[in-house]
Amino acid sequence: MDTFSTETSEKNITDQSNITFRKPVATDGHAVFSLVERCKPLDVNSMYCNLLQCSHFADTAVVAEQNGDMVGFISGYRLPHQPDTLFVWQVAVDSKARGQGLASRMLHALLKRHQHVVHHLHTSITPGNDASWNTFRRLANSLGAPLNTSELFNREQHFGGAHDSETLVHIGPFMLFAQE
Repeated sequence: MDTFSTETSEKNITDQSNITFRKPVATDGHAVFSLVERCKPLDVNSMYCNLLQCSHFADTAVVAEQNGDMVGFISGYRLPHQPDTLFVWQVAVDSKARGQGLASRMLHALLKRHQHVVHHLHTSITPGNDASWNTFRRLANSLGAPLNTSELFNREQHFGGAHDSETLVHIGPFMLFAQE
């Protein structure tokens, strides 16, 4: 799982106060596909996968919009055998919205939606994805929760050498949102 590109655009949004968060709907699938496609080096899923994320998994996803444009998206799901754990699959932030803490704000909005049932967060990050590491370290710190890691998928064993290893990041347990 990659989260988001470390590249920052010169056209960054300076005022994020008018960004809104909502659950996706099936008609967002194409916009999600386009957003992820623009967010190199994210892995592009099939558009059908994005349609499923926006419909079947809408409760565990969030869209960030500004002036009617999608500027961020997080997909995830609750683990079937650990329903108190949210797995964050992908975080995409449009280049014009990077460097402003949007990924963190979307994560908090998504966790707040599940505050009574989710007390752990999992994601996977490749070793060189500094932007993702920084975001999830900040999240753990803001939640007052430990961050632990272990190897999830090995480059050779699982990816046949075609993709970097993925490190499982476990944040939790945490109780939401005493800091707000």
